[in-house]
Amino acid sequence: MRVDLFDFELPPERIALRPVTPRDAARMLLVRGEGAFEDRSVRDLPDLLQSGDVLVFNDTKVIPAQLQGTRGEARIGATLHKRIDLRRWQAFIRNAKRLREGDRIDFGRDVTAIAESRLADGSFVLAFEGAEPVEILLERAGTMPLPPYIAGKRATDERDREDYQTMFAQRDGAVAAPTASLHFTPALMAALGERGVESAVLTLHVGAGTFLPVKADDTEEHVMHSEWGRVDQATADRLNAARADGRRVIAVGTTSLRLLESAADESGTIRPFEGDTDIFITPGYRFRAIDGLMTNFHLPRSTLFMLVSALMGRDRMVAAYAHAIAQEYRFYSYGDSSLLLP
Repeated sequence: MRVDLFDFELPPERIALRPVTPRDAARMLLVRGEGAFEDRSVRDLPDLLQSGDVLVFNDTKVIPAQLQGTRGEARIGATLHKRIDLRRWQAFIRNAKRLREGDRIDFGRDVTAIAESRLADGSFVLAFEGAEPVEILLERAGTMPLPPYIAGKRATDERDREDYQTMFAQRDGAVAAPTASLHFTPALMAALGERGVESAVLTLHVGAGTFLPVKADDTEEHVMHSEWGRVDQATADRLNAARADGRRVIAVGTTSLRLLESAADESGTIRPFEGDTDIFITPGYRFRAIDGLMTNFHLPRSTLFMLVSALMGRDRMVAAYAHAIAQEYRFYSYGDSSLLLP
């Protein structure tokens, strides 16, 4: 399938550089399988869902995975992507042409790593030196890995350490936030509970590959980076029971959706899952595990715009995005939300 089918023009002023406050004051575009689009608010969510619906959240926690360092006189930037073991991470490198296997990178504040090997996709395996846990080293020398479309327009600051973390964040390992969940507050969760809406959690450690554009001309030529996720037995059982009862499972964010679809078998039964997934969902895909999706607005030519097009239909999502742009919705990680109910 041609990648340019998923292109669209987005005015730069529609890119949100900060989230709204409070978080649940964000706007939300309701997109059903047919009919008019509805301009709503995230706070309307309890009125738009049914008692018994289950919202599935990702409890991953973003780590300060952006590092700036030097190799001799050369400046080297590193964005951690995926943990390999206790001391080694796969990382995307800026100024990689100045880095060779075996080189030591000094990230300052007594944090150093060896460029152990270069992988086929051009990324490196970095082996962090010393005895301190890597998480401690990152807290000392790293910054929050804001998406390039934000970081290119302003510096990361202390406010981002809170803004770029969801209320569900429990398990360290993500280098990008599951941004659909950024809109949730304790007050909204209480209102959902009063409505009878249930919740479940899983873990998908979002990698830096989520920021990478699709450079291929055809989707069949695009290679997805893998990410680690886990769905435990109790969560799988709850979700299967809900669907057996005719209740809806609605993924909060494309990360939750991709992991649920990775864990589901051909019959739609969600199995316990622990490991890597590189699932790539494009139009023509048959969804097995979910009945709806709450998600932010995605980049043109991105795998995530392809995913929502697979769920709702490409023409429907092209029209929805045109409506969102005309109505001045805020786009991307710190932007507004959409509720997609096919």
